Amino acid sequence: MGHPRRRGHPHAHHHHHHVRCPRRIALPAAALLLFLAVSLLSVSILSAPPLEDRHGLTSSSSRRSLRPRERNNSGGELEGTESVEAFTVPANGLIGRYDLWRSELASNFYGCSISSSKFLDSNMSTQPDRYLIIVTSGGLNQQRTGIVDAVVAARILNATLVVPKLDQTSFWKDSSNFSEIFDIDWFISSLSKDVKIIKEPPDKGGKAMRPYKMRVPRKCTPRCYLNRVLPAMMKKHVIRMTKYDYRLSNKLDTDLQKLRCRVNYHALRFTDPIQELGNKLTQRMREKSRYFIALHLRFEPDMLAFSGCYYGGGEKERRELGAIRKRWKTLHIHDPDKGRRQGRCPLTPEEVGLMLRALGYSSDVHIYVASGDIYGGEDTLAPLKALFPNFHTKETLSSNEELAPFLKFSSRMAAIDFIVCDESDAFVANNNGNMAKILAGRRRYFGHKRTIRPNAKQLYPLFMKRGNLSWDEFSSQVRMIQNGYMGDPMEIMPGKGEFHANPAACICGMPQRNSGVIPSSRSNREPVNITEIRKTIIQQPYPVYTDEEADVSDTEDDPTGRGDATDAEADDDSVVRREDPELEEILSD
Repeated sequence: MGHPRRRGHPHAHHHHHHVRCPRRIALPAAALLLFLAVSLLSVSILSAPPLEDRHGLTSSSSRRSLRPRERNNSGGELEGTESVEAFTVPANGLIGRYDLWRSELASNFYGCSISSSKFLDSNMSTQPDRYLIIVTSGGLNQQRTGIVDAVVAARILNATLVVPKLDQTSFWKDSSNFSEIFDIDWFISSLSKDVKIIKEPPDKGGKAMRPYKMRVPRKCTPRCYLNRVLPAMMKKHVIRMTKYDYRLSNKLDTDLQKLRCRVNYHALRFTDPIQELGNKLTQRMREKSRYFIALHLRFEPDMLAFSGCYYGGGEKERRELGAIRKRWKTLHIHDPDKGRRQGRCPLTPEEVGLMLRALGYSSDVHIYVASGDIYGGEDTLAPLKALFPNFHTKETLSSNEELAPFLKFSSRMAAIDFIVCDESDAFVANNNGNMAKILAGRRRYFGHKRTIRPNAKQLYPLFMKRGNLSWDEFSSQVRMIQNGYMGDPMEIMPGKGEFHANPAACICGMPQRNSGVIPSSRSNREPVNITEIRKTIIQQPYPVYTDEEADVSDTEDDPTGRGDATDAEADDDSVVRREDPELEEILSD
């Protein structure tokens, strides 16, 4: 799953029809338009060189036309929106030095997760009569983060880990157990030197030992586990932690971070049936095209309702999504536009398509789309399909017989999508949920495969004013905005963001001749050249967090030190977080 990708560019084919996008002003004369476009482009290059300064912009004589941007579910214009003239979107992408499918710097870095000599073998570190049972929370990818952190928590406590229990009662309602999604024997054996793992809870005298149930706060540090969990474990011997997601600090010492990577990127393998179908779908995409994009598209009605975002659908949208929100008394939306302005809302399918075309992906590129039910159905998807007609899903690529064993299990279906998205040449998500984060980190670890993170906060105002821009102006600004969000090495400073999305401690630089150290990591918001990278090779790459540095407070985001541990008599759901857990599950995965 982590092989280097081939270099290349999408082929530019000419199409003799048009895709039209909205514009609020009439088009000026052709000569004047050309003059203004060149003038504005020159100014933008002088002030802040966009990506096309390096790779050029290709125009096309044959163009497509999109219908008006804001449309209702019946295909007409949305209530309260004006009819506007459209700018034209070229069918062709960019041809130049910039590689759309692979970072030119990727070969300088590799994933590294081998433990140091100080990291003791589990046979020496594991203490008798210490057992940890965890129950995950949410959908597949949220549960994955819990499984990864559970292994590390067991190591911190020097305890034996019982194979994690998957959440079967969440919004996603999947009855699958661990062994029906992941290769359980490989999971246990591959981590045997790190943590002792058993399949079933321990028994005493033929009877299962009663676990002591408790909960730790979010982002609980190693000191937090040693102060809060270890005393109970030494007394009760078996600890059961529920709703286990993001219950471990983002900042840990290097050996524990590398253990996270060994679990996430090596120990968690899908079962053979899931992996085989995922591989088949990937191969079928490869048979259609040398390169393909995978898009994780979250735009389900429930998700939009819970996000509290407004997409210009007038009273119909407010009424439909408002009805869904009423099912949750804790959900109150005061400013529906605020989330979009702050970049916290998913991009629409059309916005994703426009961004990809502006970045240089042509209409002949094949796209694999991983999504649930889309709000507005085919009407909502129509602009994206007009821009990229080679549109595929697991349902279109597989037969009914192939998909039948997985249809009733949302996590297994999500796992199939995960495999194809992971194997794609370029991956993009319209959201910042767990799948997007985990795949972003995984793709960094396995060679910095092209991974596009929409800079939603900056893109939103550009989408709102696009009717007043020419295509050249619009696409140039998209490329400037996305510079630093394309999955290149060193885009994100070490320690920033969730570790699952930016596993900096597990990314090493290729050693140079006569040097055994790894290069410095730095921001990639400015142009970077290989010579500069080589000059920094003698510096230390990533910060190493000692226990003292990582544990300044008991929890990373709870300086008060107040936790929500419960006693053995409490029911699993007796402790309710301040946020609504079901809303969080829907939004995050």
